[in-house]
Amino acid sequence: MASITLKGNTIETIGDLPKTGTKAIDFSLVTTDLSVKNLGDFSGSRLILNIFPSVDTGTCATSVREFNKKAADLENTKILCISRDLPFAQGRFCGAEGIENVVMLSDFAAGRFGKDYGLEIVSGPLAGLHSRCIVIIDKNGEVIYTEQVNETVDEPNYEAALKVL
Repeated sequence: MASITLKGNTIETIGDLPKTGTKAIDFSLVTTDLSVKNLGDFSGSRLILNIFPSVDTGTCATSVREFNKKAADLENTKILCISRDLPFAQGRFCGAEGIENVVMLSDFAAGRFGKDYGLEIVSGPLAGLHSRCIVIIDKNGEVIYTEQVNETVDEPNYEAALKVL
């Protein structure tokens, strides 16, 4: 269980992020067109998992915009933006913002991804949503970087994440 904060108040997650050097855990997440994507659908690509509570908050939206800009310059790398938002909300946001370089994925149905990756918030007003994290998976499916953002309203460390690629 990780202790993080939301505007200075302690909240907790269900567990800990996967350890670097381990195989990434498979997932089934829903796209904005309601199709399902699994880890294997991205086989052979490096993956940046940009995970956040809701695209309807300022910091979450900023992280999607930032990674959308950076994605255009990354070779053999896909950026997966993952939240519990409904796919319709994710699609509406991307359409309004002109977001085209990231893959939006929703864990709305069962929240299995948040549980499996140890990042579901279990206390406080955001209980049930995902905490703000970055997980990077190499082209062989191995976790090579993780960041659990300590203060939920803060942005992730984009430079540190991109440096491992």
